[in-house]
This record gives sequence, C-alpha cells and structure tokens, in this order.
Amino acid sequence: MTTTAPTVTRGAESLGAERFRLITALYFTQYLGVGFLTIGLVAILRDGGTSLATLGLIQTIGLIWPLKFLWAPLVDRFGSRRFGHYRSWLVPLQLGLVITLLALTPFVTPADHLGPVIAICSLFVLFSATQDIAADALTVRLLGEGDRGLGNGIQVGGNYLGSVVGGGLAVVVYDQWGWVPAILLLALLTATALGVVIAFREPEREVLVRRAGLRELLTVFGQPGCRSWVLVVVPLYYIGAAVGYAIVSPALVDAGWSLTKIGIVSGAIASAPAVLAALGAGALITRWGRRRVLVLGGALLAVATLGLLPLALGETSTVWTTVALCAFMAAYAVANVVVYTINMDFARPDSAGTDFTTLTSFALAISFVAAAIALTAAAWIGYEGVLVASIVLVLLGTALGVRHQRRHGVTA
Repeated sequence: MTTTAPTVTRGAESLGAERFRLITALYFTQYLGVGFLTIGLVAILRDGGTSLATLGLIQTIGLIWPLKFLWAPLVDRFGSRRFGHYRSWLVPLQLGLVITLLALTPFVTPADHLGPVIAICSLFVLFSATQDIAADALTVRLLGEGDRGLGNGIQVGGNYLGSVVGGGLAVVVYDQWGWVPAILLLALLTATALGVVIAFREPEREVLVRRAGLRELLTVFGQPGCRSWVLVVVPLYYIGAAVGYAIVSPALVDAGWSLTKIGIVSGAIASAPAVLAALGAGALITRWGRRRVLVLGGALLAVATLGLLPLALGETSTVWTTVALCAFMAAYAVANVVVYTINMDFARPDSAGTDFTTLTSFALAISFVAAAIALTAAAWIGYEGVLVASIVLVLLGTALGVRHQRRHGVTA
C-alpha cells in the first residue's frame, strides 16, 4: 500500500464510455442493497408486526453513511498504485457487500430476529459507505467540469435503478417465493459489478501527499460559499425530501397494500421515472446551469409531496398513489443530481474522496435523523402532519439555495 494520494487523472477522457459504464455499475449495485434496506426491509418488517418506533430506530443505522467522512482520508491516502488506487478498495468492498447479503439468508422471518438482522445490516451499510467513498473519489477524478452534470445524472440514475430492483423486485420475490430467493437475487446482482471493476484499468495520475488529519479534512470548508451550502442549504433540501420518503412504505402497509403491490408500485414503477429524471437533470445542468435546476428540483419536490397527502389521509387509490409516487421520486432524483454536481464542484482533485464525502456527510446525517424522527412523529401527528412539515422545509431550502447561488455565482 502506498502512503500517497493521487491527484489529477491522466487520460481519463480517453476512457470514453468506459467511465460511465463503471459509474453505472458501481452505483447500481451499491443501491441494490441500500434500496432493499431502506424500502423493502422496512415494508417486510412492518408487515411482520414491527412497530413504527422500532422502524424509526432501525433507520438510524443509516447514520453510518454520514460518519464516513471520518475514515474517508484513509481511502484517499492509502491504496495500491500497481492495482489501481481506488480499484484496490472497490474490489474487496464489493465482495464484502455480497458476503454480508448472503449472511442474511438464515433469517427467513426477519421480524423475529431483529438483533442479528440489524447487526448484519449495519456491517453492510459500513461496507457500502466505504465503497461510496472510493466510488465518489474515482468519479470526481474521471469527470471533467463539463461532464459532471451527465456523470451525476448517471450516478443518481444508477442509484434509482438499484432501488427499483432492491426496493421493488426483491420485495416481490420475497412475497412470492420467500426470503432466501430475494436475498440471493440481491447478492448475485451485486456481484456483477466485480467483473466491471476488475476489468477497469485506472489511468496513471500525478501524486500529491496529503495528510489525513482532521484539520486537512475540514479545509474544504474554506472555499467561498462552501460552508453555507453544505451546512444550511443542502440539509434543508434533503430533510424535506427524506421526511416524505421515510413514511411512504409504512403508510402503504397501514393502508392494507400487499408487499407485492408495494414492491411493484413503490419500489419499481415509482423509481423507474427517477432514472429518466436523473439523466434529464444531468443534461439540463449542462444547458441551464446549476441554479435553475436547483429551483426546478425544489419546486417539483414541493408539488410532488403535496400529491402524497391523499395517501397520508387514507385515500389509497392505486392510480393516484402510483402517479404521486412517480412524481415524488422523479423530483427527488432531480434534486439529488444538482446537489451532487455542486458538491463535486467543491471537491479538490488531491483529496476527492475526502472532500466529496465530507460535503455530503453533514446533510446525510441530518436527513437520516429526520427520517427516524418522521416515523416516530407519525405516531403522534399522523402522516399528513409529517408531509406538511416536509413541504415547508423543501421550499425553505430552495429559497436559500437560490440566494446562495446568486451570491456565490456557482452557475457553471
């Protein structure tokens, strides 16, 4: 292992479509498991009688993700130059994701084995969070400024495609054939990215030593506009979206929907438009700039969340609920693409994984806590109260985002 971190990638543009193939594979397989844990498993546990309060507690497992900035400098600093700096992380981590998924197979009634299931899921989230550091860093280095909109569109689109399978298809498989086939499907698909990563050859890069201390980790916030973007705008934007997203699965279960129906509508049908929305948002960023797409994403999120109110009030028309969920997921995708793109603008090439991870971690921490609080609060103020609060937060985050972009001129 080397003790140096690579900086600007040489020959990245010559890789052409290979860059985007790798990005798609990494983020698709990453979100197979994450989509299952955040959407599918929640529905399965609720169907098994798990309380909303317990589901809220389980959501806090996701706090591992925003804490990943603590070990992100290690991923940037140590790696095999011969095998490929980030490739030497991605191969074992991808294998770890497969192994932890397989470790879930003995617990065919997960609601009756919450202890070991939560422990294994926590390990999976740890592996996926670390894989995300390496994947993000490699993506930053492979994409030029003009490619970031499209690259992040593919990244977010891959995430949602993974959610379609992990949060939708896997639930249908579980409902029809049981726990083991569902987990084996996820493990098999997650393993497919191994071949793509192994076949990929990281281009040679110039090397710059960067110490992995806390002071160096926080230097990214010294850039103009970075602190207000990461600590104010993005958290509000994400909290509003996360709060609405968190209540969908339990609300559908409480409305009497079968797991198969939830998997098809919430996990598969509703996530499919998000893939197209993410790709479209990436193209629009190149044409319109960051600020306009930020406004578009916030406006769409507010309107789409309003469309979920009938579900919160117990009106569960299949057609209306499906349309509302499709709109919500598409709006969420647009918001994610523009946020990731601006975060990537702030990430410096000599500490790409650390910077990008640090920038996203604070907002993620708040959004995971918000999701946990939302499920708990739903027991007291109802799903409708939670949705109204999420709309207010999204609109506030959008307004502050526009002000930030005008003031700091991040429009490229």
